[in-house]
Amino acid sequence: MRPVARVFHGNETLEGAGVRLHRAFGNREVPALDPFLLLDNFRSANPDDYVAGFPWHPHRGIETVTYMLDGRVEHGDSLGNSGAIDSGDIQWMSAGSGILHQEMPQRKEGVLEGFQLWVNLPAREKMSTPAYRGLTAKEIPIVETDEGNRVKVVAGSFGGSEGPVVGLPVDPTYLDVTVPPNGTFRRATPPGYTAFAYTVKGQGRFSPSSEEPVTGQTAALFGDGDAVDVRAGEEGLRFLFVTGRPLREPVAWYGPIVMNTPDEIRTAARELERGDFIKERKVLVEE
Repeated sequence: MRPVARVFHGNETLEGAGVRLHRAFGNREVPALDPFLLLDNFRSANPDDYVAGFPWHPHRGIETVTYMLDGRVEHGDSLGNSGAIDSGDIQWMSAGSGILHQEMPQRKEGVLEGFQLWVNLPAREKMSTPAYRGLTAKEIPIVETDEGNRVKVVAGSFGGSEGPVVGLPVDPTYLDVTVPPNGTFRRATPPGYTAFAYTVKGQGRFSPSSEEPVTGQTAALFGDGDAVDVRAGEEGLRFLFVTGRPLREPVAWYGPIVMNTPDEIRTAARELERGDFIKERKVLVEE
């Protein structure tokens, strides 16, 4: 069983035009979570905390995974693509060679909550054609286990169900797992892959050897091994479980642009100034 190697409590921060969010991990944690770069959790019942949104900004060299638990985010890009990510939906966007886009949370009654995960691209894919994978909640399989667990399978597989996100360079698994009070979740993992869990609600122990339970808005990075064993507390537990093949490549990071060398970052900055940052005049959209 994989032990818990590190626990990240994260910090509160402002991003975009003034969105308050909880950053579970970011560039200070590179390369511990390779190939994963950043995980943000935005959650608020106050629209003033999020309606300013994330106006036009560039991305290059990464994939961004936006998952809405509750609420709606409207998005658009500089090539005219637009749409919405509603409650339970996922958008898996590969920025590739570069894209300009915006993400604008919409005002709602009650709590708006979602996540954005950044996944690094290997050097050979960093200048590839940008692509969207937009998935509605009904397209994402849900597995109910004999133990009472409820597992939403975005990428990878669980219980005989395959997630709809396939064919990505880091071979990711992305599960949304709910475990009943005092229940157990076990899953095999490829040895050598990076694996982490992020607690959405409740608390639990993410390794049989863990002394302290992991509580809400905390990420647990697993050590190496071939399986995880998670034990929910008395109130139950909901968490995101993510694995991926590490790239083991150098990381040069400047805001929403992640490349392999400082020279590549300087090139991207010059292109933004000149107006020739966008290399592709179309974006692949996979239904």
